[in-house]
Amino acid sequence: FYDNPKEVGADRIVNAVAAFKKYQKESIIVDFGTATTFDYVSPKGEYMGGCIAPGIVISSEALFARASKLPRVEFSKPKTIITKDTVSAIQAGIMFGYAGLVDGIVDRMKAEAKTKPFVIATGGLARIVAQETKSIDIIEEMLTLDGLRIIYELNKK
Repeated sequence: FYDNPKEVGADRIVNAVAAFKKYQKESIIVDFGTATTFDYVSPKGEYMGGCIAPGIVISSEALFARASKLPRVEFSKPKTIITKDTVSAIQAGIMFGYAGLVDGIVDRMKAEAKTKPFVIATGGLARIVAQETKSIDIIEEMLTLDGLRIIYELNKK
C-alpha cells in the first residue's frame, strides 16, 4: 500500500473507488487533468499507487513559454505524424507524444503488476488522446464525479 496515504490526492482515490465499483476488477486509471496520473487498483479493489506526469496543458504551456519562436497552438489531432508546417508539428508532438507516454507507462505498470488490468481513461482530454493509444480500454469522462457520488452514497448509510 501507499507509504504515506495522506500524500495521495483525493481525486486519485475517488477515481479508484469509482473504477472498482463500476467494473469490479483490477484496473489502471489514466486521468488527463492538470497532471496526468496513472493509478493501479488491485483485483481486490485496493489502491496500490501509481505515477504522476505533467499534464498536457502544462507541458504545452512550458513549451510555448520557453521556446519563444514557437507559436501557441490549439490542442487538436493532426492528420499525420510527419508534418509540413510548424503548427501541425507541435500538435503532432503533443498528441502522439502523450499517446506514447500513456502506452509506455501503462505497459510498464502491467509488467510490474504481472497482469493485464483493465485500462480506464478519464479527464477533460481523455477522449482525444485515447483514440491514439493502444492501451486504453474505455473512456469514462465522468469517473471522478461518479466516484464522489459513490462515496457520498456509502457514507449516507
